[in-house]
Amino acid sequence: MHSRYIMPLKRRRLNITDYRKRLALIKTGVPRAVIRKSLKNMKVDIVEYRPSGDRVLAHGCTVELKKFGWKGPTGNTPAAYLSGYLAGLRAKSKGIERVYVDMGRQKVIKGSKLMASVKGLIDSGVEVPVDKKFLPSEDRIVGKHLETVAEGSVKSVKKAMEELL
Repeated sequence: MHSRYIMPLKRRRLNITDYRKRLALIKTGVPRAVIRKSLKNMKVDIVEYRPSGDRVLAHGCTVELKKFGWKGPTGNTPAAYLSGYLAGLRAKSKGIERVYVDMGRQKVIKGSKLMASVKGLIDSGVEVPVDKKFLPSEDRIVGKHLETVAEGSVKSVKKAMEELL
């Protein structure tokens, strides 16, 4: 006699994927901005659902910022903002006007690095439905609270991105 117990999917068991939230985002038919963070880096992918597997349409990562003249560390709020800005510029060049944010199982905290990436997407011209009270202040985005970020470096990197893309 066999057991009738059906084991949940591994990503659900490990609390990595919220399948209800993912399904709701997929049903909209609008591309998702998948934002993932680590201690030293931030990744922003603009992803489109395909039955054979998700397809990345545009990508922005803090590791790439060095190409545009970023000299500061890559694990802070200004770098997260620039990674969102970079992904947004690449998405705009491919004709993507609107995205929904997919943060997975990460917590949404007012003014966090995740929300700085969302602010970067918005500033690049991509429409993102989000409450403005969660976005970080302009002082945090330009790095006034950090000693390791030179004054004006965020603006110069943004200008370099616009010229190269």
